Amino acid sequence: MQHHKPIKRLNIKLSTTPILWMTFFTVTFFAFNHIVQLYVEPREIHISKQQAREIGNKIWRNEGNNDNKNLVIWHEGEAFPSLGLGHFIWYPAGVEHRYTETFPDLIQYISQTREIPTWLKQQKTPPWTTRKDFYDKLNSDFTRKLRHFLQDTMAEQTQFIVLRLEAALPKMLKAIKNGFTRQAVRTNFYHVANQKNGIYALVDYVNFKGEGVLSSERYNNQGWGLLQVLEHMDKNQRDPLRAFVDSASQRLIRRVANAPQDESKWLPLWLKRIQSYLD
Repeated sequence: MQHHKPIKRLNIKLSTTPILWMTFFTVTFFAFNHIVQLYVEPREIHISKQQAREIGNKIWRNEGNNDNKNLVIWHEGEAFPSLGLGHFIWYPAGVEHRYTETFPDLIQYISQTREIPTWLKQQKTPPWTTRKDFYDKLNSDFTRKLRHFLQDTMAEQTQFIVLRLEAALPKMLKAIKNGFTRQAVRTNFYHVANQKNGIYALVDYVNFKGEGVLSSERYNNQGWGLLQVLEHMDKNQRDPLRAFVDSASQRLIRRVANAPQDESKWLPLWLKRIQSYLD
């Protein structure tokens, strides 16, 4: 009786089995990951009116020190005035838009629920061309009415800031080319959002330093927006909010180090603001 050694069959089984198992585990991992995203990560950010008021109060404490005169301000060294609860940017005519302009979008949002005054609706760009011009007209009729309008629309401004956060995530994910980085950013976003004070931290930071998707918002090709903070969170840190605060602090320290002009005077205030997320 003749016996045949099944060498070829053994060779085939030994060579293909690891590949098959690897494929199986890879497909299983991504399928499970997708299910986790569907059922664990929320698709929208929902906050109560009370939470919105609390977030608005905290942002206004950070941005304006609870002083209504800071609703209309022009910081030294900047090419634009900063307005309202979120210090929304409004560029004078002819000024390069280095950062995302947010004040016109705010007015568009408020117009959905209330009538915008004619004096403001007709003003497509600020009535001030320079910081000196701004302070020369600090007590003008337009500036006085604008301050009153912004004081009267605090709730709408808070809602607008929250909506801006919701819009930030898809914009950030679209800007990321690497699939694993994209998933890490998404996961970190929701891990932070699910923490006490997490929504406030995300809302405040994106309003404070932007999404981080514009190439113009870089020094030495290093960004400091929400995207960069989420990208560089320490995966070994068990407290997501602490990891977020640490990453944000590092991004801002690096921004000051890379800045073409001295920004060091702002850093202590920025870091103090970031630490408020842990209060």
